[in-house]
Amino acid sequence: MTTRSDPFAALLAIRNGDAVPWSRIPELSVAALHDVFVAATDAELRIAAFFALRRGGDAGALRMLAVLADDAHSRLLLAGAHCPSLEVDSVTPRCPQAQLFEREMHEQFGLTPAGHPWLKPVRFARPLHADPKTAASPSIGVADFYRLGGEGVHEVAVGPVHAGVIEPGHFRFQCHGEHVFHLEISLGYQHRGVEEALLGGPSRGSIRQIETIAGDTSIGHATAYCHALEALAGRHVPAHAHVVRAIALELERLANHCGDLGALAGDVGFLPTSAYCGRIRGDFLNLSALLCGNRFGRSLVVPGGTRFGIDAAMAAELRSRLETARADVTSAVELLWTTPSVLARFENTGALSSEIATVLGLVGPAARACGEEFDVRADHPSGAFRFLQLPIATAQGGDVHARAFVRWLEIQRSIAYAQELLSVLPAPAPAPSREALVLAADHVAVALVEGWRGEICHVASTDHSGRLDRYKVVDPSFHNWAGLAMALRGQEISDFPLCNKSFNLSYCGHDL
Repeated sequence: MTTRSDPFAALLAIRNGDAVPWSRIPELSVAALHDVFVAATDAELRIAAFFALRRGGDAGALRMLAVLADDAHSRLLLAGAHCPSLEVDSVTPRCPQAQLFEREMHEQFGLTPAGHPWLKPVRFARPLHADPKTAASPSIGVADFYRLGGEGVHEVAVGPVHAGVIEPGHFRFQCHGEHVFHLEISLGYQHRGVEEALLGGPSRGSIRQIETIAGDTSIGHATAYCHALEALAGRHVPAHAHVVRAIALELERLANHCGDLGALAGDVGFLPTSAYCGRIRGDFLNLSALLCGNRFGRSLVVPGGTRFGIDAAMAAELRSRLETARADVTSAVELLWTTPSVLARFENTGALSSEIATVLGLVGPAARACGEEFDVRADHPSGAFRFLQLPIATAQGGDVHARAFVRWLEIQRSIAYAQELLSVLPAPAPAPSREALVLAADHVAVALVEGWRGEICHVASTDHSGRLDRYKVVDPSFHNWAGLAMALRGQEISDFPLCNKSFNLSYCGHDL
């Protein structure tokens, strides 16, 4: 999988969904690992995950593990580094993609990256492995904030409590009049400790915890979790289950993209699309309910396959309802592109350049709206996506219009893809056994899934007994909140609701 001309030949190259022994992962010095990061981002590779862990329990040596995504070659590159002390040099000044990962390691393990521009809290979290009876709880919401001085400059604070039913998050604007110089986003108000709760597993309740990492992405996270565990257990998944998972993932994408386009229309006061998409989103959710009895796909994806299959009668019903929804959503959404008042608000609002998207490591529709051509379904395919490919949808400009239009392209392609899968549906397979999986000891598995917000990355590590000693989750929102902050620079503060909705990121997916 590597060649002599490969600058990353010293790293371990694997495919999405592979499991490998810990002993095969190369151990670099911290300085060498940082050099790899710089070379990787120069070569247009991305940091999919970068985190710390202790092998051998609380007394084990502190190590870092990096997962780099090489989209051009459909491979993932792994490398580790031993931390000789609790202070190491920061790579963030040379590789900004690492900034949030380094802050997280500082918060979770006390590892201080010297030279980091700003070690602000990520989730106000109690350190991993800490004794809950003795560990001090952090003061949630207490942090230093950036401030801009000058005559006429003022500060606007929004949240963390918002109007309506919405998750908590704090936004602090530095403004001159309506002009936004800087937006700082502070999250972590609902940290639930999901990664910590998974340690020692897997258990029967693990899949339920995974499904609620981000409630609107239950299928995406459950699929990534199952891919990781199946790799560690060597469990075969029937072709029928792979197809059902892919259909469910696209239904999840359809419901959320449709809802987002309706919400964007509502933010600019365009009621026809807003009202129609609100109803059509429900139609897509009802298709998920037809599959498994739950509109968010809960309990469908399980280790070893799916709990429910699709017979010929259900396939016909799904195809019929998808065709009806396709006609309805087309009528509703195409109104956006022919209405001058909508285009005037969408175009050139909250624009991000391709360069900024790359430097920040944005993923999903937010990155593809900047012209970035990567999508896990095409670049790191797994399951049904390996034998039936789906084209990547991109746009140019990186503004609200581009982020909305990418969603529209993906709606069309997801419907066509689901229809095609239903037409070639393999024979149903028995539901997977409910017996506990036996995971390979001292192994690491990496699973990527293209959720509707973007790349979901799960990294599962086992100890000497085959139990999970570290489980790392990187939700797409973890990458993309910085993109929203940059999109507001130079905008009017009144553009914030529209820009925010055009990203539609998850607070709980970030907070875990």
